Amino acid sequence: MSRIRITKEFNFETGHALYGYDGKCRNVHGHSYHLSVTIIGTPITETGHIKLGMVMDFGDLKKIVNEEVVDLFDHATVFNKNSPHIELARTLESQGHRVILADYQPTSENMVIDFAERISKRLPANIQLHSLKLRETGTAYAEWVAADNPESAS
Repeated sequence: MSRIRITKEFNFETGHALYGYDGKCRNVHGHSYHLSVTIIGTPITETGHIKLGMVMDFGDLKKIVNEEVVDLFDHATVFNKNSPHIELARTLESQGHRVILADYQPTSENMVIDFAERISKRLPANIQLHSLKLRETGTAYAEWVAADNPESAS
C-alpha cells in the first residue's frame, strides 16, 4: 500500500523577544504564526475499521497539535530563560500573563525544532512526522523536515 502524507494547518498568536539580537526583534513583539503539520503513513485497510482509508483522523492530529503547541503558545510570550528578560517574564506572570521560558532563543527555527519534538512523541508508532512549516510572517518561515533530521525523526 502507498505511503501518504496528510497536512493540517494551525494559527496562533505569540509574542517573543530575541535577547542579544542586533535588530528590531530584540524588542518584545508578536507574530500571527501559521503552522503546517505534515505526517506520513499508510491508510488503514482493515474492512470495518471506523477510520478505514485514513492515515490518521485529522481530528486526532488536531488534538495532538493543539495540546502540544497551540494551547501552550497561543497568546503567550516566549523568552529565552537564560536572558535578562527573566525579570520582565516574572512581572508579566505576576500580572496574570502567560509566559513560556524556553531553553532556547525563541526564533522560528528553534521553535519549529521544539514543536517537532513535542508532536513526534505523541504520534502513533505507525505514523511519522514528515515536516513542519512555521510561518512567522507572510514572507518568512522556518521548516523542519524529518529526512533532514534522521536522529530526531520518530
